[in-house]
Amino acid sequence: MSLPSVPACIPSPFPALSAPTPAASPSARSFQLDYEHNCFRKDGAPFRYISGSIHYARVPRPAWRDRLLKMYLSGLSTVQVYVPWNYHETLPGVYDFTGNRDVEAFLDLTAELGLLVILRPGPYICAEWEMAGCRPAGVDAAASPCPASVPPAYLAAVDSWLHVLLPKIRPRLYQQGGNIISVQVENEYGSYYACDYGYLRHLLGSFRALLGSEVLLFTTDSAGAQELRCGTLQGLYATVDFGPGSNVTEAFGALRRVEPKGPLVNSEYYTGWLDYWGEAHASTSAAWVARGLEDMLQLGASINMYMFHGGTNFAYWSGADYKDQYKPVTTSYDYDAPLSEAGDPTEKLFAIRTVISKFQPLPVGPMPPATPKYAYGWVALRKYADLLDVLDVLCPSGPIQSQFPLTFEALKQAYGFMVYHTQLPWDVPDPATLGAPPHSICDRGYVMLQKEYQGTLERDGQTTLHVTGRGGDTLDILLENMGRISFGANTSDFKGLLGNLSLNSRPLSNWQIYPLAIDTAVQQGWPQAALPKSSSAGRVGPAFYTGTFETPGIAWDTFVKFPGWSKVRQRITGKGSKSGPGHGSSLARAALETGIVSSVPVTIAAPQALPCCTDNAQPCPHHTGPWQVAAVSSARCAQPGPGGGFAGRPWNRRRSRGNGKGSVPPGTLHTASSGCRKEDSWS
Repeated sequence: MSLPSVPACIPSPFPALSAPTPAASPSARSFQLDYEHNCFRKDGAPFRYISGSIHYARVPRPAWRDRLLKMYLSGLSTVQVYVPWNYHETLPGVYDFTGNRDVEAFLDLTAELGLLVILRPGPYICAEWEMAGCRPAGVDAAASPCPASVPPAYLAAVDSWLHVLLPKIRPRLYQQGGNIISVQVENEYGSYYACDYGYLRHLLGSFRALLGSEVLLFTTDSAGAQELRCGTLQGLYATVDFGPGSNVTEAFGALRRVEPKGPLVNSEYYTGWLDYWGEAHASTSAAWVARGLEDMLQLGASINMYMFHGGTNFAYWSGADYKDQYKPVTTSYDYDAPLSEAGDPTEKLFAIRTVISKFQPLPVGPMPPATPKYAYGWVALRKYADLLDVLDVLCPSGPIQSQFPLTFEALKQAYGFMVYHTQLPWDVPDPATLGAPPHSICDRGYVMLQKEYQGTLERDGQTTLHVTGRGGDTLDILLENMGRISFGANTSDFKGLLGNLSLNSRPLSNWQIYPLAIDTAVQQGWPQAALPKSSSAGRVGPAFYTGTFETPGIAWDTFVKFPGWSKVRQRITGKGSKSGPGHGSSLARAALETGIVSSVPVTIAAPQALPCCTDNAQPCPHHTGPWQVAAVSSARCAQPGPGGGFAGRPWNRRRSRGNGKGSVPPGTLHTASSGCRKEDSWS
């Protein structure tokens, strides 16, 4: 199928940031499709957008303005924004739009800076986000983002959410005087095996009822025939997504088969890719990305670059993919994007900016430089307590008794950790096999016998250990939820022990289960406000460590490095605050704002800390030791993972994107493991 070689619509010039174009009255404002000339029309004039994705939930609020300004000065007219449902409705009927969740403030800031917005409110967003942003914890027991046949309870939950969110959006629509030019309905629904047009029609009706008849609603799918057949619907303008390795003519030709007329749109042009635990950092050539961008702009296409700034998966919000096995996403969502995780311009950004300058004027003004970084030095950590010795603090309501293990979902534990406790039912003088059924450790279990660490069981890895002991010895398994699937071949993703543990094939029973409220305890001042526990100095296993570091009148971005540690979660609190910001490149500016000198408390939860220097402040010669707050870090995962994109049946959503996987760049404050085993942040 032939495509136009010359744009039929000429994009409108950029408004100057210092002198924004006066807004037309709401009655005169319009953003529409022009099927005759194959373009958008904004206020009646031909329009083509060049956009970039940014996720407010992955950027600390104090850094929003910096990141958006850099995107504007890169030549973007528009930003694309996801709204994660479960980030705002944390429990059924419990909504949070404060602080970093204040999406209205974020949208208002984009308008202030002269940027248009493409909004993607889901309800499914993928985005490598916990459970794809779908449903708050506890909507029902099914731990899948979007069920195959949409049950009434799920549809009711979706409707309730949209009735809360979309009234906040309507006044910000372009036709109402705002800057939101289009709104996506669902996301890549054609990759979902159900192919349920009734579900899409229901969503279309809800969006129209709540947003009005004038707003442009659209869908996004990959360029496969099946995806476009199941993901499109009359009344929703179809767009496609593909990366720089794709054949542009073929991809847009596929779009033309479902949208014979109208603008060409790539809603997700991949500038990089994400990271999975244990795999290599994503790296996509700047020249390659720039070349593909120029090819599409020469066709007159509107383009959104995913991601333009990736940011960080704070707290428990990182999701997972499933392709033959469970693939959890790292804390870093750097994405090898044009703006690094630290918010710094990269070579890729300037290559993109050069391409954009060939098609439209760039805004006036210099690109802000990289943020200054400061190395705060080594932090001596002292062991505060073994995790099993503080269960009374972490689970004040006490354990739940059960004959057999229960899942996180059954106990309304949305995220984090739970401890499963029982006893050996008989003497085991010779090594016996402690095992779990396949795929029943979700996702990572740290095994302790008599409070001594025995080893780790993993979801798609090791599922057996050999143990010895006496009847009545305590057996504890700390289960970690590493993120629910947002895209992949599973229909559900329950967490915890999904099957019975057995000893030499005989099931263990009589469990006490502790849902751990670690964040609640830390927010209440623990452990800094508590007396140290008397723990075994040489004991190996999950433990808490504390320390402080000085900020000598300098509150700059930094990077936390854990040389030799295995897996940690960290919390850093500012002076006078029990639970200041705990992560991200702005942590130094937010939590570390000081007078002349301030001591900044640090809490580290280390599920797999090794027993070196646990009770002294000297640097360890190997393994566990102090960690370093450094301006520059060389920590990188050196274990290469398979390249390429995705294929297969995710619930079943199919994916075919670009090459590579994500990273942890210097200049951001969160944890790292120089051994490249695991890393995580905690807030």
